[in-house]
Amino acid sequence: MVFEGGKLYDVQIERREGEDILYINFLGAGFVPSISDSGEVMGRVVDALIENPGVSRIVFVQQKNYNYPFSQISLLAEVARVYNYLLKQENILSPERLELGGIGDISSVHGELTYLVNLLRQDPVACYLELNAKLSFYGQRIRTGEEVYVESLKAYVRLLDRIKSLVGKLGIIDRLKGIIESYTPGDRSVYDDIFRADIMPNFTFTRLVAQLPENAELIDQYKIKGEYEDITVTVLEREEDSKFLYHIMPSEYILSEEHHMLLNLARNVLIQHEPKAEEFTDPERTRTLFFNVARDLVSELAQSKGINLNFRELNRLATILVRQTVGLGLIEVLLMDDKLQDVYLNSPIAQNPVFVRHQEWGECSTNVIPSFEDADSWAAKLRLQSGRPLDEANPILDSDLNIGNLRARVSAIQKPLSPSGLAYAIRRHRDRPWTLPLFINNKMINSFSAGLLSFLIDGSRTLLIAGTRSSGKTSLLGSLMLEIMPRVRTLVLEDTLELPVSALRKIGYNIQSMKVRSALLETSNEIEASEGIRASLRLGDSAMIVGEVRSEEAKALYEAMRVGALANVVAGTIHGASPYGVFDRLVNDLKVPVTSFKATDLVLVANPIKTSDGLHSMKRVVQLTEVRKHWTHDPEEENGFVDLLRYDVEKDELEPTEELINGESEVIKSIAGNVKGWAGNWDAVYDNIILRGKIKQEVVDIARKLGKPEILEAKFNSMSNDVFHRISEEVREEVGLPDSERVFPKWKEWLLKKAKDF
Repeated sequence: MVFEGGKLYDVQIERREGEDILYINFLGAGFVPSISDSGEVMGRVVDALIENPGVSRIVFVQQKNYNYPFSQISLLAEVARVYNYLLKQENILSPERLELGGIGDISSVHGELTYLVNLLRQDPVACYLELNAKLSFYGQRIRTGEEVYVESLKAYVRLLDRIKSLVGKLGIIDRLKGIIESYTPGDRSVYDDIFRADIMPNFTFTRLVAQLPENAELIDQYKIKGEYEDITVTVLEREEDSKFLYHIMPSEYILSEEHHMLLNLARNVLIQHEPKAEEFTDPERTRTLFFNVARDLVSELAQSKGINLNFRELNRLATILVRQTVGLGLIEVLLMDDKLQDVYLNSPIAQNPVFVRHQEWGECSTNVIPSFEDADSWAAKLRLQSGRPLDEANPILDSDLNIGNLRARVSAIQKPLSPSGLAYAIRRHRDRPWTLPLFINNKMINSFSAGLLSFLIDGSRTLLIAGTRSSGKTSLLGSLMLEIMPRVRTLVLEDTLELPVSALRKIGYNIQSMKVRSALLETSNEIEASEGIRASLRLGDSAMIVGEVRSEEAKALYEAMRVGALANVVAGTIHGASPYGVFDRLVNDLKVPVTSFKATDLVLVANPIKTSDGLHSMKRVVQLTEVRKHWTHDPEEENGFVDLLRYDVEKDELEPTEELINGESEVIKSIAGNVKGWAGNWDAVYDNIILRGKIKQEVVDIARKLGKPEILEAKFNSMSNDVFHRISEEVREEVGLPDSERVFPKWKEWLLKKAKDF
């Protein structure tokens, strides 16, 4: 809200999505406006509420804006109603009422009542206590029997008692019952816990509840390290709230008034530039350009205003300007926290806090309350960046989001699908790809399972990773991509870019990304997923990774698999809680022929496991099942599904089944049949699986021992795999088999040397 040439205390009302917001101008006031600290400010608010009784929140406009939500404003709305009732309906200052005093001249009664009602506007607690004192004083005068105008005085006392009764029923008085008697008139600290403003810098409409709640227990606190700013995160547990509170203090909400002034001036200059659509097709280039312009602009403004900025302050202000102009505001700040997995913004967007899913504390509410203005701005930017529509005809938008090293998937919905307007769900991807050692470290899998998966990927099998939402399917698929040898060409098809293609390309992988049309869109300028799959078959011998099997492209994928056009690994993700759930979805929902489904070799299932108290969940791989080929109609009824790994919930462990231990896996025997020295030699095959798992576990153990978590990451994982294959080949040439007794010591010698220097 802008008050063009407005006067101090001017009022404006804006209506958005059924919410009336009242703005009061405090620009140039020379003080920070506060309901709790100032009786004058409280009185101004009561006056505004008398004239505008239907407002749901009030914003004080200054260099920082201060928002008071409905829960607080409703308390002052009660005061306004009582105040207005006393003056307009009770007419307590009318001549007729004033004559009731009869205890002196009318002017003294008028002065006393005027004082009391004005005190009600500015300090309801003091008014209540003053009424008590007056009633006690006049009651004593009546009891002495010396009063000449005793009947008139009794009538006046009845009026004061009536006023006290109305004031005593106010919510403010009720909230302070326990401490009201100890209140010292003039000490407004009594209001501090009732009236707490959410802070809104002038350059954003998103609100922040800055103060920590009372009666909350500190659970966790840490800092998000940015390039030019450190942001404090506090996790609190509140009474009678099953969710934790995720409290964050971004830089823009704790800046000095001078720095706020600079940002306001700079933003007014930057917003005059209307970005073209093509600027959003390369968001990183746009952000870099805006950052440089913002830094120069802030530097010039600081010099002109005589404000000294050091290097870090200058760059911090430029960073804030970028995210509050071409960026996504506080959403970007939340995505900076690598402990957050999901960010949710529910509609109506200005009436709900942002919710997040924390990797340690689960579902949390936050102290961030977005605005309709910011939500609309984000939608416009996502439309430009993705090239996809978001309107009433197309009320769903799925897109990827890249901010520096941050990657996320954004799903937005709007009317008519969301009756209350825009809503967002944002899935944050890890800054770096997941690896099998990382999953061992957090117990999603164990070392044996990692070894088996590595073996199966090397064996060029077809694999579907199934699970519910937020089960870790995409992360697991990304980790398996790292098990493909870098020299093998890999094609990745996605409708929303979630897999770590860029990260793998940087460490030497031969990889090509292909972006196809979302299954949610009927038309767009993007290629349909099934056409993308068919096009990939003309791009040479390659491994194929499908981000998620969602729709009719499943038939094209299985056509390619059945004709043997893909000689390398084929893998993808699909929603389903079990192997049969995957079969049912593909055959009955996506119309893949039953016989085509047999092209699936393996189904890997990942699902969250709940703790006994129901408050926490852990991501775990719970099943690895091979799909046999002898059945005709129903793989479950005809024993077409054979588990190789099964999760034991009591042990919290993924264990090999008897079929795997006894060498009854047809998939593994098929792989072994194509390798010299392994055909018919189950012991050698099983030894290799154990060896691979032992190597993955050793990386985890050395990382812990040396305090070097970086060796669990993708770059070292790729180097380790390459060395393992080279050593295995050398041993194979020497003795005919990659014997673990010879491979492991050589590989470990490399590990110990490399890990120390990495």
